[in-house]
Amino acid sequence: MSREPSNLLFAIHEKFSGLAAGFRERVCEDCNWSTPTFYRKMRAKETRGPADKGKQSTYLSSAERQRIVEIMDEVYDAFWKSMAKYRK
Repeated sequence: MSREPSNLLFAIHEKFSGLAAGFRERVCEDCNWSTPTFYRKMRAKETRGPADKGKQSTYLSSAERQRIVEIMDEVYDAFWKSMAKYRK
């Protein structure tokens, strides 16, 4: 029988707060990036011409995009499983 946390709202908020940091750390580790590089690559590159208006490209290679999506799935799955105790 699992014990309910003394402050459910605080416990859930702490888990959500750590989610973004955990994702960033995993991406930086797997892609061998520093934290500033992570944030630089996260910003969209601005387009130059009117034909490209509304389009966004990134500084990510296709391999980086694929790995980031894999990390997203792994982090989300771990998060979902860790939150099971609150659903009961």
